[in-house]
Amino acid sequence: MSSSAIEPEIADIVCQLDNVQGMVDALSSVRWKRHQEAVLELSEHGIVLIVEESRCLQAKVYLKSELFVSYEYGAEGRPRFGVSLGLFVDCLNTFSVPGHASTIEIRYPGPDMQLLLKSVDSPDACIYAELRTKIPDTVSWDYNFEPAGSTPINFTVKSAALKEAIDDLEWPGASIQIVMEPDPPCVTFRGEGHGDLQIDFMYYANTDLLIAFQCDRRISYRYKYKFLRATTSNIPSSVIKDNRGSKLTIGRGGMLKVQHLVSVAKSSIQNSHIDSTGHQYQPSRIAYIEFFVKPEVDDENPVNDS
Repeated sequence: MSSSAIEPEIADIVCQLDNVQGMVDALSSVRWKRHQEAVLELSEHGIVLIVEESRCLQAKVYLKSELFVSYEYGAEGRPRFGVSLGLFVDCLNTFSVPGHASTIEIRYPGPDMQLLLKSVDSPDACIYAELRTKIPDTVSWDYNFEPAGSTPINFTVKSAALKEAIDDLEWPGASIQIVMEPDPPCVTFRGEGHGDLQIDFMYYANTDLLIAFQCDRRISYRYKYKFLRATTSNIPSSVIKDNRGSKLTIGRGGMLKVQHLVSVAKSSIQNSHIDSTGHQYQPSRIAYIEFFVKPEVDDENPVNDS
């Protein structure tokens, strides 16, 4: 064989990450069941991981290029490939050493279109993993998230309080109604099952809990409990411990967007900032997590989005 025939092709992406646990936390946030297929989309700006279910729930993890120690992008366009989310997280976990910020290299594609992972910070040993990839079976549904009107409809609540509220509302197969009232400013989560349970977040009564609130009219939508629960069921313990806030926005047609921020910075923070919740973080070392939940049709309580 000629030397040119055995030279490896230029990879679409080669990047290094120095906090594997942070990436595990971010990807685990969107792992709501045992077997899940994910789609990875690559670009010069970073990596986006997408998972969805029943065309009613979609989640995205944004891993910006600035998050990585190095990020080399050699592809044309935006390559997409499928991978088992569970296997991806489990492989990453093998590189994560408690108390040690391991550095790994991520490369795609390998000789047989694999996703390749290897440790690069240990002179004594090298951990190496290959993940089989696949062509995505379907194109992600278009969620068309648009503002519900001229005034955004959103609120920010402490992540721990949001998770606790949704956990408390559990009735399998049931729906959860989310109501926002502008006067007095209030967010209500209401569940119905063997009985009724209602949880109110009053904006002015406890601004430490409900951090921000924006709403100019009453709005109400119902969401399947299992889909709503997926948005908080695997929030990393680090986010709960930091007491960070999660932002919920209701768009046109009742589309619900839930946003979390997960730090993938090393434990020693330099050049950090303070966000609106009082949490210290590095803007370039944050993974952005977004969930989109379609509402149930509620003919008894139509809402005018115009």
